[in-house]
Amino acid sequence: MQEQIHEKIKKLRAKLLYHAQRYYVYDDPEISDYDYDMMYAELLRLEEDHPEFFDPASPTQRVGGKPLDKFEKVTHAVKMDSLTDVFSYSELRDFLQKMSEILPDPVYSVEPKIDGLSVSLRYESGVFVQGATRGDGIEGEDVSANLKTVFSIPMKLSEPLTLTVRGEVYVPRENFERVNAKREAQGQPLFANPRNAAAGSLRQLDPKIAASRGLDIFVFNLQEGNPWQEEGKDSHFDTLTRLSDLGFKVLENRIKTADPDEVIAHIEQLGSLRDSLAYDIDGVVIKIDTLSDRRRVGEGTKTPRWAVAYKFPPEQKQTKLLDVTVAVGRTGVLTPTAVLEPVHLAGSTVSRATLHNLEFIREKDILIGDTVTVQKAGDIIPEIVCSDPKKRDGTQKVFNMPDRCPACGEPVFYDKDEGAATRCTNSTCPAQLARGIEHFASKDAMNIDGLGPQIVELLLQNKLISDAADLYTLCVEDIADLDRMGVKSAQNLVTAIENSKSAGLERLIFALGIRNIGQVAANALAKRYKTLAACFDATVEELCEIEDFGEITAVCVHDFFSHPQNRELCQKLIDAGLETDVKKQVKSAKFEGMTFVLTGTLPTMTRDEAKAIIEENGGKTSGSVSKKTSIVLAGEEAGSKLTKAQSLGVKIIDEEEFLRMVEEDE
Repeated sequence: MQEQIHEKIKKLRAKLLYHAQRYYVYDDPEISDYDYDMMYAELLRLEEDHPEFFDPASPTQRVGGKPLDKFEKVTHAVKMDSLTDVFSYSELRDFLQKMSEILPDPVYSVEPKIDGLSVSLRYESGVFVQGATRGDGIEGEDVSANLKTVFSIPMKLSEPLTLTVRGEVYVPRENFERVNAKREAQGQPLFANPRNAAAGSLRQLDPKIAASRGLDIFVFNLQEGNPWQEEGKDSHFDTLTRLSDLGFKVLENRIKTADPDEVIAHIEQLGSLRDSLAYDIDGVVIKIDTLSDRRRVGEGTKTPRWAVAYKFPPEQKQTKLLDVTVAVGRTGVLTPTAVLEPVHLAGSTVSRATLHNLEFIREKDILIGDTVTVQKAGDIIPEIVCSDPKKRDGTQKVFNMPDRCPACGEPVFYDKDEGAATRCTNSTCPAQLARGIEHFASKDAMNIDGLGPQIVELLLQNKLISDAADLYTLCVEDIADLDRMGVKSAQNLVTAIENSKSAGLERLIFALGIRNIGQVAANALAKRYKTLAACFDATVEELCEIEDFGEITAVCVHDFFSHPQNRELCQKLIDAGLETDVKKQVKSAKFEGMTFVLTGTLPTMTRDEAKAIIEENGGKTSGSVSKKTSIVLAGEEAGSKLTKAQSLGVKIIDEEEFLRMVEEDE
């Protein structure tokens, strides 16, 4: 009887594996969702009744177990390199010409570049045993539990092979819109694009959260092993076809060609398909197809010499400008925002775009009702590139900034010295108050988790707070009965507020929202005056002596701390028990005179933690790479900063080398 039950379980697993591949990999289901669910339920019941037949590769084991405490490190057996980017056909032709000079008859595999997160998948005897992020290319993180939630990743191959493949995990556009709609309804921040959603999902410690995001994958390379079980196979393109036969979902819309003109023609074809695909692509990868030729061409220090990635220019779309709304920021600046007819752009639906200020609107000749061209700056922030005057029909209207604040009704003034800004004159403007408290609670400031815009509005509407200092008087009973809260949420919020008291003077100064004071200036101010109270008596002359402080910045700081209302706020914060003394002390001078730039996601620490270590050892950090940059500390998925550092010859290190530098004796 036991043997019969075991056989039935094995048959159910095999059937479910087959039908899951038909559905998730080949998009060609042979049975209904209901029939699949019934088989799955039967298998689940049998496995629960007979735990002695447990199999980690069972379809029921895709999502399960307790959340992880942390991700373990994984050293890749084969280095997971990034690619050299090219941005024009002339650069691409230079690469193709160089290959033809090295190789007698180069053949290329031309493939879409999926905009997601790169991972490796390892199989032993046909069973999935581990999946890891790319990390720095040498070492990544074990995200096996989350990768098991990706149904297009086979838990068991059709043959008992041992191999490692590389793929790109992504969030399909439809799933991305669904996830963001849910987050918006729950008052959570939206993902900027599907790539960010994929990266955030793979690094969730709870696999159930990853499972809810609808992740998918395309496998694009064999890293290690021989799927043919025979010698003489030397084509990357054919290897992908073989991997597809084994059950992997491999890249679509790829070609193999020896003709440079056909390479470019396929890039243009993929570019024309971008909008119709179910997933985002940000370019096209051109690789030498013959594996032995790759070895002949060789590897560079950071990237292979036998491949490049042609990056598409920012995607642009035309849409209609329906209206212009005006919002009031935390410093009183009125910012016009374009309300657009929704358009799908670079991975998400865009319906709004910043218009910066009135001068920008006039320079771009933008009228309400215009047809405008929209793109995403850095593939993240929607912006209007230009209007199309030829499509005007006489119904368009000129936009003018209001002469009174839309939030409080007080007069506004045009501030020529502040980048052509229109500013509200009322320091007690409710919009400024709300935005100011949101900034106070933000991640780079006091980092009060859970205190988003909707909660701030609730607290203000119910008169529970009138400024940021009042946050520290809140108790669970005050907020538990508010809309969408409850006792548990209230407890979490009060705990987060209490924990923020130890953020330190540098963060507190930044949180105050002083005009022209960012994180770097806040750190400099804290180091100069040591305590918040000492800042009250800072003179403009003294402030101008601080490195990188100009007169305008000095005046802004002096004016802020001279204002009785701001002094009262600071005193309330001091009385509430916040740490208002300098928290960080310089431990050594080993990084003195050095400027670091941080980019990408580090394996074991946040960029803020790395920044703190640099400053504790006498160094500085900067947000942009230049010839003055000493070192770029690069993590997983480092972007344009890494590319610029490579072009300038700036030293690039990973987290492991950084920690060695920290631990070295002076």
